[in-house]
Amino acid sequence: MNKQFFLTIALLLTTILSFGQQKIGYINSEELILSMPEAKKADADISAYAKTFQDQLTTMQKELETKYKAYEAGAKTMSEAMLDVKQKELQDLQGRIQSTQQSAEEKVAAKRQELLKPITEKADKAIQDVAKEKGYTYILDASTGALVFATPTDNILKDVKSKLGIKDVAPASNPGGTRSK
Repeated sequence: MNKQFFLTIALLLTTILSFGQQKIGYINSEELILSMPEAKKADADISAYAKTFQDQLTTMQKELETKYKAYEAGAKTMSEAMLDVKQKELQDLQGRIQSTQQSAEEKVAAKRQELLKPITEKADKAIQDVAKEKGYTYILDASTGALVFATPTDNILKDVKSKLGIKDVAPASNPGGTRSK
């Protein structure tokens, strides 16, 4: 029994000592990615891509408005059959607009993911490299809002930006401290 007690104490001390040796840092990955030149270019490319769909939808919407005004203007003089045909045309055009809008949203989201994937992978690799260089066991992401308190000395954002060759233009927002309630 005495042997088992000392073994338990030794195991407990080993666990406590190994936990005390872990180094935890943090970074705001959103701030990092927004500061990367590649992200700024990707954002501009995504906006230009989305604009092409917006232009197409604007044209379709104008066509719908024009046809609806013509329908309203001629409704009193049209036969029942002609009214049905015109209503069907308007419904079909409205359906195409909705379908085009949904397709556009899906395509823009896919383009966003395609363009941002290599950027986030580059940022992740730089974060991992800095963490290894600085001896961190864990790196927490402050952009998720889960970080309640951190000392500025454990923020690796500056080191990761330096590793990526990004020059600081503005001071980092909320570099550490308590989260407001």
